[in-house]
Amino acid sequence: MPLPGFRHFGLKVLSIVLAALIWLIVSGEQIVERALRIPLEFTNLPAELELIGDTPDVVDVRVRGSSGALSRVAAGELVAVLDLRTARSGRRLFHLTGNDVRSPFGIEVVQISPSNISIMLEISATKIVPVVPELDGDPRDGYVVGTVAADPATVEVAGPVSAVERLTRAITEPVSIAGASDTITETVNVGVADPAVRLVSPVGAQVTVNITPAPVEWAVAGIPVRPRSGSSADISPAVVTIFVRGPREARNWNASEFSASVDVEGLQSGVFLLPVQVTPPARVGVIHVEPPTVRVRVQ
Repeated sequence: MPLPGFRHFGLKVLSIVLAALIWLIVSGEQIVERALRIPLEFTNLPAELELIGDTPDVVDVRVRGSSGALSRVAAGELVAVLDLRTARSGRRLFHLTGNDVRSPFGIEVVQISPSNISIMLEISATKIVPVVPELDGDPRDGYVVGTVAADPATVEVAGPVSAVERLTRAITEPVSIAGASDTITETVNVGVADPAVRLVSPVGAQVTVNITPAPVEWAVAGIPVRPRSGSSADISPAVVTIFVRGPREARNWNASEFSASVDVEGLQSGVFLLPVQVTPPARVGVIHVEPPTVRVRVQ
């Protein structure tokens, strides 16, 4: 049985030989310095704070090491990391040293620029805002956009307090209504226009766009004008023409569907020029009455 001290003797000898070979290889390489531009990362940012404005995302460093080691440096192996655990709201200045650079073994950071990083921090806030669907295109000729609804109708956003206060709505991806003549329902992503603000939870919304026939305008003639409250009066002219707007199917309605009147209540005997008041059927709006006033003789 081999003695305990010699059990791993072969492995120890191999390790020594490999270490010697590595030393010989490295010692034969020239020590050089090189300028590099590396990414800047922020860590330990307090949960109640937000970075705002244009923050630097790269720094310049000079590194020293063997030519072989530097030639083998891959993208992302050198990273400057700024610790923000002591940060407070407002404009703050942080020092950056070579010790803040994460680098591979055998590479030394001898200089970093800038050595001071100025950043602006602000208190974080949240808010509930309405979801306003974006529409793209126009419906088919003769049709118009009716009601537009999103489900969910609101979302919660978060970000720097000043940006959150300015934000009034969330938007959706555009919903195409080009050439539409019927209701459109589509599920799209929701977002915000301000890059400083984000959704608390990424969400999609079901957008429903009601496309309805466009209202038309037409004239209805021969509508008799009557005094209100059953009073007796002579009215001239006795009939009026009204110009109205409504759905296409209402164009077939005749004068009997409308009522026109003048208010003579409380008037003494005499002749008056009074405005005509028209009551149209449901879904029809009055644009103009011709003539707008009539001559009324109260007995």
